[in-house]
Amino acid sequence: MSRSIYVQAQADHIESLSKATPITAIEELVWNALDADAHQVLIDVVTNPLGGVEAIRISDDGTGIDVLRADSTFGSLGGSWKRADNAATGAGRRLHGRRGCGRFKAFALGSTVEWRTTVRIGNELLSYVIRGNASEPGVFELDASPSPGPGTGTEVYVSGARANCDMFLDAAEIVQSLAAKFALYLKSYPDVRIFFCGLPVTPLVMQRSVTDIRLNVSEGAYARLEIIEWRRKFAGTGKIVLSGNDGFQLHEVPAGVRSGGTSFTAYLVSPRFPALNAENSLIMDDLNPEVRMYLDAAKAALREHFSQKGRDRDAAQIESWREDGSYPFEDGEESAERGRFDKLAVELAGRVSALADATPEDRSVLFKLLRSAMRSVPKGGLKELLK
Repeated sequence: MSRSIYVQAQADHIESLSKATPITAIEELVWNALDADAHQVLIDVVTNPLGGVEAIRISDDGTGIDVLRADSTFGSLGGSWKRADNAATGAGRRLHGRRGCGRFKAFALGSTVEWRTTVRIGNELLSYVIRGNASEPGVFELDASPSPGPGTGTEVYVSGARANCDMFLDAAEIVQSLAAKFALYLKSYPDVRIFFCGLPVTPLVMQRSVTDIRLNVSEGAYARLEIIEWRRKFAGTGKIVLSGNDGFQLHEVPAGVRSGGTSFTAYLVSPRFPALNAENSLIMDDLNPEVRMYLDAAKAALREHFSQKGRDRDAAQIESWREDGSYPFEDGEESAERGRFDKLAVELAGRVSALADATPEDRSVLFKLLRSAMRSVPKGGLKELLK
C-alpha cells in the first residue's frame, strides 16, 4: 500500500501551524504519544560528528496510528476524533489533542518527518510509515512496511534538524522544563514514564519543595494551589498553570509575583476549569471576571507564601549570626533599633558576599559599625545608600 494524503487547508494556514519553539514541538509530540495510551515515551537526540543536533527521535509503546484513520488524522484540520466531549483514551486517560494540529509542530524541529508506526488490526500487527516534508507540509506519503514491528507503538523521526534544536544538548535544562510541563499529568497517571536522552522526566527529583494550599475563592467556589519550587532555574518558570482535577493542563499565565529568586511553578486546580476552557473563557485571563477571581486568589496566596518564606529565611540567617556570636544584640533585647538593624543586615548580606564569607569575628566588627552608623544617620538614610 502506497498513497498520498492531502491536507484540506490553505498552505499559509498549514505553515502557521508548523511554527513553534523546539521545546513546544517536543511537548506536542509527547502529548500525541500519551493520547495513544503510551506508558513509556523515549526522546532521543541524534548528534553529528561535530556535536550538533542532526535528528530527534520520539518513540512510544502506545496503540499506534490507526491506518484506517490515516486520512482523517493527517488529511484534515479541526476535525480530530479527540474533539468529543469528555474524550478519553482506551485506558481512560484524559485526551490532550482536540484540533488535529499537533502533528504539524514536528516541522518546527526539522525539514523531514517520518511517523513509523505499528498498530493492531484484529489479531494482526500492521506497520507503516507516513512521511512529510516542511517544503510541502500539506502532503503526506503513506507506505506499508513489509515486516511489522514486535509490538504496537510509534516512532517519530525528525531529520534535517533546525539550528535552534541545539538547545536539546543541555539535557538537564530540557528535563527540568518537561518535568514542569507534565508534572500534574505524571502525578495523575503514575504508570507513565517519560525519558529524555536516558534521563527520567521525574518532577520528584527536580523539585525542592511542594506546598498545597486550599483556596476559598468565593462562596461555593474553591480551588487547590500546588506550588512546586524547583532545584534549579530554567526558562518558563514563574507561571500559574490552570488545570482540572485530572491533571490536564488547560492554560497558563505569568504569575507576576516576587519569589525572592526562587524558581517555581504554581498549579491552580479546580473542577470548574474544564467548563470554562470549553467556553474559551480561560484564555481571556483577567478579562473574564470569574477567571480573574481565581487568578487573584492564587496570586494573593503566592505573595503570602513567598513573603513567609522570606521571613523564615531572614530569621534563620539572624539565628545563625546569634549562634556564631557576631550578632550585636543580647538575647531578649527588643527594640525598634534591633528591628531596623535586622532588615538592614539581612539586605546587606544579600548584596555583599564578603559579609557572608567573613569570619564571625570580622562580621561582629562590621555589625557593631553598622549599629553605630544607624544611630548617627537619619532613619532611612542607610537604606538609601544600599540602593
